[in-house]
Amino acid sequence: MIARIHETYGLVGLKYSAMKLSRAFRLVVGLLCLALLANCAVNPVTGRQNFVTMSESDEIRTGKQADADVRKEYGVYDNPALQRYVNDIGQRLARKSHRANLEYHFTIVDSPEINAFALPGGYIYITRGIMAYLSSEAELAAVLGHEIGHVTARHAVRQQSASMAAGIGIALGSILVPDLRSQGAQDLLNQFGNALISGYGRDHELEADRLGAEYLARAGYDPQAMVKVIGILKNQELFDAQIAREEGREPMHYHGLFATHPDNDTRLKEVVSEADRLAQPGADDHQAAYLAQINGLVFGDSPSQGIARGNRFLHGELGFALDFPPGWKIKNQPDKVVASSPGNDALIELQMAGPARGAPADFLRRNIRLDAGSELDTSPINGLPAAVISGTRQGKPIRAGAVYLKEKTFVLAATAKSPAIYNRYRESMSATITSFHVLQDTERKLAKPMLVRTRPAKKGETFANLALLTPLGKNADGYLRLMNHAYPTGELRPGQLLKTIE
Repeated sequence: MIARIHETYGLVGLKYSAMKLSRAFRLVVGLLCLALLANCAVNPVTGRQNFVTMSESDEIRTGKQADADVRKEYGVYDNPALQRYVNDIGQRLARKSHRANLEYHFTIVDSPEINAFALPGGYIYITRGIMAYLSSEAELAAVLGHEIGHVTARHAVRQQSASMAAGIGIALGSILVPDLRSQGAQDLLNQFGNALISGYGRDHELEADRLGAEYLARAGYDPQAMVKVIGILKNQELFDAQIAREEGREPMHYHGLFATHPDNDTRLKEVVSEADRLAQPGADDHQAAYLAQINGLVFGDSPSQGIARGNRFLHGELGFALDFPPGWKIKNQPDKVVASSPGNDALIELQMAGPARGAPADFLRRNIRLDAGSELDTSPINGLPAAVISGTRQGKPIRAGAVYLKEKTFVLAATAKSPAIYNRYRESMSATITSFHVLQDTERKLAKPMLVRTRPAKKGETFANLALLTPLGKNADGYLRLMNHAYPTGELRPGQLLKTIE
């Protein structure tokens, strides 16, 4: 075994015998067990003892502190009526949970990502992005119920505690067991620590599914909505993988709610079916109520973060627009916009960098440190105070521009993996920087966000002809099928409630 581990992990120079390491590991495990027993608490769901290093009051305080960071990073979606709706459903489920005593907080964050997540202490978030793909109140409740399950079972607390336990074990081993101070033995202990932690993912997600299904049933929803949501989001994942291949990028990586489940997951169906005994016959999924609530939901980019249309980027609130190179992929993030070349070997980044002070050239000199021999151009850009600097940093080519607009500083920086690649894109990078301009009246319509609209399907309507009326682009047909639970080949039925984008 030692020889095989030595061979697998490349632990050259491992000096200790199997017998010594075996005794050492037994000692460390024994010490860990003592630490575990000293920090056990009753699990609110199972009634069994779990090792935790965080009291409930610490858990709540940790969640509250992290909540401020989440709100700052993502932003809260500005729709009070929809926020109340989601909170009401979440609170109804939470009252049926194993930790009904907690003060729960349900928030829609202003992100197009397909996600939902929970922090310790009852802080639960759902993105507006995922809500566009749900089609009923029961499905929304399934997402929220799953996240409540993570909170009631204290998954985040248990995972943090397991991580700490692994660290304690390594530290104790190093201090008390001289044989474990070598680099080779440390690597083995790290593997042991990782193994201790890595078992949580799949089991925790299934437990959250089971608990969420139970809370659904107790709150009057069909628990099978949990299975339906997993299927919807699995299809979304397949669709994004297809688009990623076309765009030459990596597929998106999603939250555990659907990332850990294979298609036709037998175990998922089993744990959800446990709640069927609690279900109310003929439970209403409240599809019409949900679709009425999300009518007008922002889809894709938020106006507060700017709108990408093809290779153009427009920001109505800040009042500017620019053109990225044709064919480049634009990723609009909360704090910046990044455009990458088709081969992912060059990029252009746009950021807002605080108030405009002094001259743009002075800003660049202070903040863009380049090697000797850089060139500085102080010409205005489309009538705006600006400066552009070109040169290298540690041999890597860089071109950066600073533009002042409405007493704010905007910085555009472009670089590439090599000088040869940089030279290939030099003109298009320069064109992007010099395209920055005040948003024109004729562009304001393009700067408006896409919106979800809900209505009955008309006789003769198909996804193909509906797609032609949307601003979704070449993959519009796929998006509409996903949003209406008809992916990959389903079709509209006259009179059915549908979602489209305008």
